[in-house]
Amino acid sequence: MIVKVLTASALLITLATANENKKIESFLEDKFSENPSITSLKVKVNEMLTLKDIKRWKAAIVTVDATLKTKGKDKKIKQKMIWFTDGQLITKELTNLSNGESLRDLVSPKFKDSYYSKENLIYGNANAKHKVVIFSDPLCPFCGTFVPEAIKYMKKSPHKFAIYYYHFPLPNLHPAAVELSQAAIAAEMQGVKDVVLKMYDISINSKQRDVKKILKAFNKTMKTNIKPSDIRSAKVMAHFKNDLKTADDVMVQGTPTMFFNGIVDKTKRKYKEAK
Repeated sequence: MIVKVLTASALLITLATANENKKIESFLEDKFSENPSITSLKVKVNEMLTLKDIKRWKAAIVTVDATLKTKGKDKKIKQKMIWFTDGQLITKELTNLSNGESLRDLVSPKFKDSYYSKENLIYGNANAKHKVVIFSDPLCPFCGTFVPEAIKYMKKSPHKFAIYYYHFPLPNLHPAAVELSQAAIAAEMQGVKDVVLKMYDISINSKQRDVKKILKAFNKTMKTNIKPSDIRSAKVMAHFKNDLKTADDVMVQGTPTMFFNGIVDKTKRKYKEAK
């Protein structure tokens, strides 16, 4: 991780108040450049978020593009970070003294209008009162019970909820989820209905890596005939990669992650409170 190149003394530095974003970018570029392994570097402040109930401090969502030289080879790295600033100081961590809560856990980029894609709208009307976004892994145990329940609840009110689903398999934990997600995209493109809901009924070992066995389990549940060539098609891969890119843009770390009207919903229950 690039952040490891920073020393403890660099975590709290006085900043000039003028041109705050540029000052943050310049400061971080200078500090990261102290690592001799970094051969090129670009830091960009993507978004500044106001912290609720904390007047002085704001959270900066920062993207770092760098090239690292490792064992004679160049390695491209793109990483998002959260930094906190009050205009004069900058720090990587802020902790609430009253409850010990890290404010990093409360910060998330907004789900911008440009991220809503008609290809990801699985139920409801795009002009519905509330937009709900779900990032999920079909083999995540908690997702398996929570996501279908939430979808079934909301799909009954298509003018109230627009449900957007983004595939976010966790390959290190559930390698089979990658091909299952790609197969789901392929099936939807072929006109199969209720693919996302049915996907959570598939019975397969989450560690399975044999594509043929994964697709056999998928086709058995879906009553489809998705083939390896289908999940590798350009259109399927473009959709899949866009889902992963969107997850990266809004800093999704785990599943399920939900956004309610553009704001991350840590409770995952705002849809039930919606009027």
